[in-house]
Amino acid sequence: MSAARTKRQRWSQRVTETSNALDLEPGVFAFADPRRLARSLKRSAERSRRRKTDAFRSAMSMLTFYINRAGRQLPAARRAVLGAAKNELRALFGRPPRSPEAP
Repeated sequence: MSAARTKRQRWSQRVTETSNALDLEPGVFAFADPRRLARSLKRSAERSRRRKTDAFRSAMSMLTFYINRAGRQLPAARRAVLGAAKNELRALFGRPPRSPEAP
């Protein structure tokens, strides 16, 4: 593995682990239950005093960041769980659900 690729992977991991907006529960993105994952992100966002926007946007941004950084390497089954977590997050914050074909 090249040094550039290793460095690139490390910065995104560092952002996830040391985000200045949220203190995430360890292993949150490995949860198999989308509802548990969404509840954990919601709890982290609501407790944070360092976030720069509302709790919903902070939680959704962190989830989207994780999905985008995984890119094509993210298995379809895992992508489905994370997509379901987005819908759960919207429901927990009382936001309308997105249509299935929307990103």
